[in-house]
Amino acid sequence: MDEEGLIAAARRGDTQAFNKLILTYQTLAYNVAYRTLHDPEDAADATQKAFISAFRALPGFRGGSFKAWLLRIVTNACYDDLRRRKRRPASSLDDMALDPDYSPALVDEDELPEEHVMRQALGRAIQSGLDELPDHQRVILILSDIQGLSYEEIADVTGVSLGTVKSRLSRGRSRLRDYLRQNQELLPRRYRPIGK
Repeated sequence: MDEEGLIAAARRGDTQAFNKLILTYQTLAYNVAYRTLHDPEDAADATQKAFISAFRALPGFRGGSFKAWLLRIVTNACYDDLRRRKRRPASSLDDMALDPDYSPALVDEDELPEEHVMRQALGRAIQSGLDELPDHQRVILILSDIQGLSYEEIADVTGVSLGTVKSRLSRGRSRLRDYLRQNQELLPRRYRPIGK
């Protein structure tokens, strides 16, 4: 894929070129939004809003990493949603019964049922810990430890300095570790510290 060529074409108004760019990054964008918002519908909405915003802002794109630029728009859409939630909190009982991480296409036929249950429990415990973090630490932890972005890419995405990325990541990891230690009952037994 010639990303620079697609960006140039999209800047001239070629929607097919922009769609190709979006197809390349849609899974990454959705995953960042989902891990940040922890709601599949809100993540899909935030991702869609971010893509619309990106299309409108594309003429102003000044080069550099398109991925970082797009993820910055996605994280800003997530921050907007989190601010909206704080103003008008709501919970759905229907959402509590669903497992948004389940997809039949992602089922590992070789995984034993017990392993699946343990992996799901570990995932829920980690997500609960992530939900306890301040928004700015959660986003950086997700971008680094779940999505695998470099410090420099995270700095571009979040618009903060490299030192701030490192300190927020360190604090976020520390708080997540403390949360998991304090809530060991959420962890499958084999992931609990020895002697506990």
